Amino acid sequence: MHDDRTDATAGGRGKAWLARGGLRPTRQRVSLAQLLVGDGRDRHVTAESLHHAATRAGEPVSLATVYNTLRAFCEAGLMREITVDGSKSYFDTNMTDHPHFFWEEECRLSDAPASELEIRRLPQAPDGAEIAAVDVVIRLRKV
Repeated sequence: MHDDRTDATAGGRGKAWLARGGLRPTRQRVSLAQLLVGDGRDRHVTAESLHHAATRAGEPVSLATVYNTLRAFCEAGLMREITVDGSKSYFDTNMTDHPHFFWEEECRLSDAPASELEIRRLPQAPDGAEIAAVDVVIRLRKV
């Protein structure tokens, strides 16, 4: 019998999230999923920040495992990777189409209001290619 109260817990949310992606709920995946979606809120993380959160939570997991797990979550369609400057990757649990603010001084990514973004036209893709996605990252610096 399914108990909806279980899904309301961090572990239940994490396991349900993994199930939506068709991923096997290993101990490390469940613990990282709990950190990512256990409170029901979307977030932006780097592999390093998630590794730090896991360490603080008492979860022994290597940084390489965090990277591999984040890639698996992306491949399963549970989160997406946003690359800033071609080198720094952020991982977003919000899978809706939306732009981002990148706070340069803080090296932090946050959601920007999609309702305020208007893209009127995109260039045509070259022959033999199609546009897979459009990522909008708006860089901010304090004045």
